[in-house]
Amino acid sequence: MIELLRRFGGKFRRYMVIGPACKLIEVIFDLLTPLVIAQMIDRGIGARDVNAVVHYGVVLAAMAVIGISFTLVCQKMAALTSQGMGTDIRGALYEHINKLSYAELDRFGTPSLITRITNDVNQVQLAVALGVRMLIRWPFLAVGSMCAALAIDLKLGIIFLICTPAIGLVFWFVMARCIPYYKQLQAKLDRIALICREGLSGARVVRAFVREDHERERFAQAADDQANTAIAVGKLSSILNPVTFLVMNLGVCAILWVGGIQVNVGELTQGQVMAFVNYMTQTLTSIVYVANLVVVFTKASASASRINEVLNCVPSIIDEGNEPVALPKPGATGNATPAPALSFSHASFSFGTGAANAVNDVTLELPLGKTLGIIGGTGSGKSTLVSLIPRLYDAGTGSVSVMGSDVHAWPLDQLRHVVATVPQRASLVSGTIRSNLTWRDEAATDEELWAALDMAQASEFVRNKPQGLDAPVEAGGKNFSGGQRQRLTIARALVGSPQILIMDDSASALDFKTDAALRHAIRERSVRGAAEGGLPLTTVIVSQRVSTVRDADMICVLDHGSVAGLGTHDELYTTCQLYREICQSQLRREELEGQQGSVTPVSVPSPVSALAAPASTCAKEGC
Repeated sequence: MIELLRRFGGKFRRYMVIGPACKLIEVIFDLLTPLVIAQMIDRGIGARDVNAVVHYGVVLAAMAVIGISFTLVCQKMAALTSQGMGTDIRGALYEHINKLSYAELDRFGTPSLITRITNDVNQVQLAVALGVRMLIRWPFLAVGSMCAALAIDLKLGIIFLICTPAIGLVFWFVMARCIPYYKQLQAKLDRIALICREGLSGARVVRAFVREDHERERFAQAADDQANTAIAVGKLSSILNPVTFLVMNLGVCAILWVGGIQVNVGELTQGQVMAFVNYMTQTLTSIVYVANLVVVFTKASASASRINEVLNCVPSIIDEGNEPVALPKPGATGNATPAPALSFSHASFSFGTGAANAVNDVTLELPLGKTLGIIGGTGSGKSTLVSLIPRLYDAGTGSVSVMGSDVHAWPLDQLRHVVATVPQRASLVSGTIRSNLTWRDEAATDEELWAALDMAQASEFVRNKPQGLDAPVEAGGKNFSGGQRQRLTIARALVGSPQILIMDDSASALDFKTDAALRHAIRERSVRGAAEGGLPLTTVIVSQRVSTVRDADMICVLDHGSVAGLGTHDELYTTCQLYREICQSQLRREELEGQQGSVTPVSVPSPVSALAAPASTCAKEGC
């Protein structure tokens, strides 16, 4: 909590001084109130002097008005501080989360990050607000009341010395057992958020498999687990107030008993006894509120540690000090061999220490303007491999180079402008088609947007929209079909003239005709770019369809993260057993007859061992 105050409390320092100062003035009036009441009793009521009663009543009213005025100022300062810090913390968290690499995001998890940026920040905001308003009030009021009571009579002060440690003992007993529960509560809220996210985002799948009862049971278990922990800590916390007030009321009874005896013998006045009772009540009530403040601060401390864990997480992928990389100039290479567009040199990557390599010792080079097709079974590392190119992940060993420069030498903004990625899952955000397409280039003209849509085979359905480029897009692009979402994400990647285009199985929802037209348009874009004096477009296509990658200049066949084959379609069909099995599971017999030659026929494997698509389906779809 202290770390957050140091980091974000600087510009609110004056509010954190003015607020408690105003509250201190109110506390001083609260401490003077029992003395004024004592004088009213002794000089007014005891002496039957109405003027004295009125006089002291006016004094009390004036003190109340002044105290309320200072309280309002304090409340204003508390609101400005807590809301301002909360906004800054959320902003800093969101900004920092966007700097984290995929590795850190995988470690924290999306549900946990959402809980930290919402619930945890709310806990810190509450603690800051109560800190400004109450942190100085209740401790100062407790100590001041005790000193004032002892100044009235030392004998009655012994009752204070007995009651205060008793309450402190109860407080310590409860808090020592509550603190671990608060940390558990936040972790269990993460679990609830995870289940909610999975259930809501996958609602269609849940209903398709009739898993509603299972999901309700899973959510109920998580909610009951969190509720049981909350009930346990609530039971412990509920001990505080009853026991504290029991001790306080017993102390008041003792004061009235002993004070009554002293009034009879003339050692104390009735007003002094009443003042002593008021101070006793103020002291013990203050201790109760201090206990409640500690509960709030304990929760806030647990939340602050979770927030600091994210803020202190150093991104593993940084580009500090990297100078812009000079791109190769078209037609200026002379007799020199141009640097390859992509180069992997013994690149390996694993998800976490001790885990098996998801990408294992990959070495390949792709010249400028060429197309690389990547194919392999599910879980073979295709998406992970292409994630190393724009540094979404960093290779654990080996190196990855773009345009002849190691990716670690590139400024991230420049690298990810040169390399456009179309992710496996089509992701659109709420807004309009235009606002989604201009992510890479906010200054893109309508002509450039329509050109990208034409290449992505998306212009037809966009033109059919009454609002065209300004047609609305719902959250996640739910108002578009899967194929339309994929084509829009492809168009988004093409805006801004990237030099390298990565399509990570991003045409899986397209029919074969549209897929072929898309690949043809991309090849034309590459040829046209070179003819117009620019750099040709280099393309990386990840797919499970042989028909999508067979025309690529180079095909990389992955098997459990390792390269099982590298070459053209014809070369791999002859030399790579795995690729041949994939082809035989997807292509029609007449398409294979011209390639069998002297190759020993291989029986078609089961779908588990290769990318099996039913032959009847392939024939029907014209693959």
